[in-house]
Amino acid sequence: DYRIHSSSSGVPVTGGSAFNISADSLRLGDSSESEVGFLLEQNTTETGQRFHPQAPQRVWERTRGQPWLVNALCQRTCFRDPTGRDRGHPITEASILEAQEQLILKRVVHLDQLADKLREDRVRRVVEPMLSGEHHQGAPSTDLERSRDLEYVRDIGLLARDDPPRIANPIYAEVIPRELTAAIQGELPLQPACYIDSDRRLKLGELLAGFQDFFRQHSEHWLKRFDYQEAKPQLLLQAYLQRVLNSGGHMDREYGLGRGRTDLFITWPHATGTQRFVIECKIVRGGLDSTIRKGLLQTLGYMDRCGAQEVHLVLFDTANRQWKDKVFRKTESLEYTKIEVWGM
Repeated sequence: DYRIHSSSSGVPVTGGSAFNISADSLRLGDSSESEVGFLLEQNTTETGQRFHPQAPQRVWERTRGQPWLVNALCQRTCFRDPTGRDRGHPITEASILEAQEQLILKRVVHLDQLADKLREDRVRRVVEPMLSGEHHQGAPSTDLERSRDLEYVRDIGLLARDDPPRIANPIYAEVIPRELTAAIQGELPLQPACYIDSDRRLKLGELLAGFQDFFRQHSEHWLKRFDYQEAKPQLLLQAYLQRVLNSGGHMDREYGLGRGRTDLFITWPHATGTQRFVIECKIVRGGLDSTIRKGLLQTLGYMDRCGAQEVHLVLFDTANRQWKDKVFRKTESLEYTKIEVWGM
């Protein structure tokens, strides 16, 4: 809890937006990894409830020490979840991830305010090219204007303080595309059950094939509905995937200004283990062959870092060419690894 006191009247003012910036602003600094661990240790001392070794690391990893998120994640895990309220039941990594999903789905006030900020032009000018991995393609702006936009988005806590610009933490990175695609996701014409087999395994290849066909037939209509036009192909793909992943999977997203790609890491638990997939999205720039070569190297590096078992490279071709020249599927091999390449 926090309270902001008016310097003129001395009357306490409570509530307000966690992202509100006026003449002066008050924002709690982010905690370090050791501080987050110490906070959880205090809870164990007071309640006797243990955290599995990976759980504190997961809290830090998902929140990057953002104080509201740390508190909300642990509050839901330890005090609101019926299992978590049993002090003899240790808090696991899975408990933390489930709490994160509940915070996002319930659009708790802090995350709802974040979503509202995405409608501001100065936030959009910073976040939109990050979602596509490309530099801004719209009207040119001065270095001073770009600097002011960046400083504002950092001030409200949406971006980390260091360079190059990146989203402050993985929970925000998850909320942003899900919020931008929320209205569209529920209207997509697909049946999630078609892409889950009898053993509860995800058939990602069939899901991407379904999206490829959908994109060819209907993208002109659906892409017009996005406010963030520079990132519309990537957002439509994520909306399509999320519709199915709501049935039991999870998707981590990595994107940033000038990266030239969007990285998606999907985990899908089933009866005998967990499937791990990597999808890398790129816009075709400087020719198809050169984009594929660069994309294969980037995808392989991301796969190695995530420990994925299946890898896909999705290429969006925005050039004015016939669909028959844009749409394809082929398997490439790099360093003894097979990578499915999809042309959209």
